[in-house]
Amino acid sequence: MTENPGILHSVAAFFAKTAAITDMEVRKLLHDPTELLTRAVQPALWLLIFGQVMSHAHVIDTAGYPYLDFLTPGILAQSVLFIAIFNGISIIWERDLGIVHKFLASPAPRSCLVLGKALGGGARSLIQVVVVLVLAALSGVKMRLDALPLAGLVLCVLLSAGLFSSFSLIVACLVKTRERFMGVGQLLTMPLFFASNAIYPTSMMPRSLQIVAHFNPLTYQVDALRVLLLPGYSLTPHLGLRIDFMVLTLTFAGMVAISARLYPTIVR
Repeated sequence: MTENPGILHSVAAFFAKTAAITDMEVRKLLHDPTELLTRAVQPALWLLIFGQVMSHAHVIDTAGYPYLDFLTPGILAQSVLFIAIFNGISIIWERDLGIVHKFLASPAPRSCLVLGKALGGGARSLIQVVVVLVLAALSGVKMRLDALPLAGLVLCVLLSAGLFSSFSLIVACLVKTRERFMGVGQLLTMPLFFASNAIYPTSMMPRSLQIVAHFNPLTYQVDALRVLLLPGYSLTPHLGLRIDFMVLTLTFAGMVAISARLYPTIVR
């Protein structure tokens, strides 16, 4: 009986420390709101130019959906990916400023530091979600906007943003310099994006690329977003969503564990 309060206290302390790191990451965004405007340019170009052109071309089979409707969840996933994948550069800046040394000297577990940063990336991504959904609505995209699908969308975005933010931290711990990080980040984003079902169904891909897409977490994120956003997208949405969320959750947990292990190496 005496162990339960101690366990509950430890869990509460863990989440409190994680929330403190997340709050710090969100405050950074509040101090630089212009970042939100610059981040909105890319999805706007994809939706308003690429999406409109491909809609008129009618060259991609989208299972009866207008191409712009089919594309919107993919661009939403792309926005989350592009924000999260460059989140790791923050710890390189913090190392150069001496902040990482202070974090490592604190009693907070490394997993708190990593998870807090991952959730901070999720908060940034949620703002981008609003931008993409507004642009899609203005473009005439038909979406499910009732409470349950939106709650699932928020959870999906937080998981996927946390996943790619943690992956970004792993890259930052390995390359250790801003210049290398930017090069590696740009090298990774395009293959992740194009080797997924974001802008075309995987059935159009060569067999070898379909295998790559099968192991790409972005594919599962896009699939979940399509089920949650597009009315009647899947005949068995609950089974599909279970698989999508299971893959995202397990991959997120694995990335957090690896990045927490590598986090102290950023100072070496």
